[in-house]
Amino acid sequence: MANPHPTASIAGHPIHPMLIPFPIAFFVATLVCDIGYAMTGVPSWATDAIWLLGAGLVMAALAALAGLTDVLGDARIRALRDVWWHAGGNVLVVAIQCVSWYLRYSQGSSVVVPTGLVLSLIVVGLLLFTGWKGWNMVYRHRVGVADEPAETQLASPSHRRAA
Repeated sequence: MANPHPTASIAGHPIHPMLIPFPIAFFVATLVCDIGYAMTGVPSWATDAIWLLGAGLVMAALAALAGLTDVLGDARIRALRDVWWHAGGNVLVVAIQCVSWYLRYSQGSSVVVPTGLVLSLIVVGLLLFTGWKGWNMVYRHRVGVADEPAETQLASPSHRRAA
């Protein structure tokens, strides 16, 4: 039986995994800026953090659209428990980051320590969990992994050496 294939793809390459590094990098960088602000009190750290947070939210929305398209497009993907833990955890991440962005926007840098810092720490912890669940989908359940025809496998250099 063929592996579950994502619905949102370009030339056979799934879009969701192409997009997810961006919000992850932006949210982790937000934590780094929060730590920088907590340690130095330099306002540019807080300014950088709110911009990174906003960029992360935009990219998370795009990644979520691609992921939702994949989930809705294949019943085998919907049937995986890991998908729901991954999606639910990432919805929680986005909700927390929306609150964090709003607090920073409305109250300024005074909210960074401790509220923004704590929210960023929680988000990075959740990203570790949702990343693990995403890993399970790819490496255990083979979601989005290209099926290789038997002829290609037999013609590969590793099979020729073994013969």
